[in-house]
Amino acid sequence: MSFIIEKVSGKSGLNSFIKSQWNFYEADENFVPPLIHDRKKLLNEKKNPFFKHSEIQHFLAKRGSRIIGRISAIINQNHNKTHNDKIGFFGFFECVDEPEVAAALFQEVENWLKDRGMNACRGPVNPSMNDESGLLIDGFDLPPVLLMTYNPPYYKDLIEGLNYKKAKDLYAYHLTNGEYISERMERMQEAIIKRYDLKIRKIDFKNNFKEDVESLKEIYNAAWQPNWGFVKITDEEFDFLAADLKTFAVEDYVLLLESKGKLAGFSLGLPDLNQVLIHNKKGSLLGAAYHLFTKKKLINTMRILILGVLPEFQGKGFDSVLYYEVGKRSRPLGIEYGEASWILEDNEAMKKGATEIMKGVHYKTYRIFEKPI
Repeated sequence: MSFIIEKVSGKSGLNSFIKSQWNFYEADENFVPPLIHDRKKLLNEKKNPFFKHSEIQHFLAKRGSRIIGRISAIINQNHNKTHNDKIGFFGFFECVDEPEVAAALFQEVENWLKDRGMNACRGPVNPSMNDESGLLIDGFDLPPVLLMTYNPPYYKDLIEGLNYKKAKDLYAYHLTNGEYISERMERMQEAIIKRYDLKIRKIDFKNNFKEDVESLKEIYNAAWQPNWGFVKITDEEFDFLAADLKTFAVEDYVLLLESKGKLAGFSLGLPDLNQVLIHNKKGSLLGAAYHLFTKKKLINTMRILILGVLPEFQGKGFDSVLYYEVGKRSRPLGIEYGEASWILEDNEAMKKGATEIMKGVHYKTYRIFEKPI
């Protein structure tokens, strides 16, 4: 059956684009509906500081009045300045299992990017590597944890059928809290703490939040700079994210590490609100508040979203101290499981920390694709 591709414009168009995601998961019990309010905030080009250096254009595929596909074309100028390339991105991809629909959507993206001087298309990123990234290619039997992507298995075939190749895989590790604890591990942690005069404290939301956010920003931009695809996050972008962080983060899960009084690293863990939001079928704020109030005790998992150590302190075991401390502090708060994600497939140090220190199991893989255009 025929269909058309439509360029999204205006508030009503963006609203349709956001709400169309539900069309593709009607019978999927592992789908966690996003909060419509959060999606509107993320894609608000006037309020999200990401768009001060980036452009985005959304497209819809329609058959009659029904939306059967969607995609976004993205140019991140800060990425291209950092890496001295001309990479465009795609994101927010959803599609029925029809190769011709996917082909038409991607053709619109590629044309839009080429018209603006890009010579390759990479993704999915929603809308950047600092947000939700990657296409799930295995581990479809479980819902995603907070701020991780989820999609049907056939999306991989649709994208690969358009000559997109793997650029990089991102790993997620399942952790069982307390499994790593042993006398030997405790002695190791104590030795590292003593040798380097380490002190660990939780973030101070009430009295020192602004200063602590500045510390997190400094470490994040320095520690992740060598990583593939990394782009420094601007002050405004970090503040934008931090404002959201304050609403649902738990102080005990956000830890700062100092060595001899000098800032050395931090870890950011978040309670897996998806365990509750999976019941919020319409993605409304009111519904989310209700389910959080009535089902908060269901949350027994956390996501270790960020764990980093400044370059001059790397290779000394500081990351293992943070991993260990996150687990130890979260266990009395009812956290039985965790996910360390995402970790680049070739980041051997972080993979070692997740598996050898935390006894984690690689259980999901997300892929970033790329194609010359």
